[in-house]
Amino acid sequence: MTATAGEPSAPSSPVSPCVGICLMDPATRTCRGCLRTIDEIAGWYDASAAEKQAILAHLSSRRREADRR
Repeated sequence: MTATAGEPSAPSSPVSPCVGICLMDPATRTCRGCLRTIDEIAGWYDASAAEKQAILAHLSSRRREADRR
């Protein structure tokens, strides 16, 4: 079903941030490829678009933190 004129459309669901480098870092407990935690990876496909956006926002913070090291 698509939105018609005057109806708000549902937010599109973000694409998975997986980059195909799946290796968990024991120190940070995050994936070295996408920086998600096991729980974030496992719950990605059941998460709402808003929850996925929140995960992506956390990833941005983690990426900045990792770049500082």
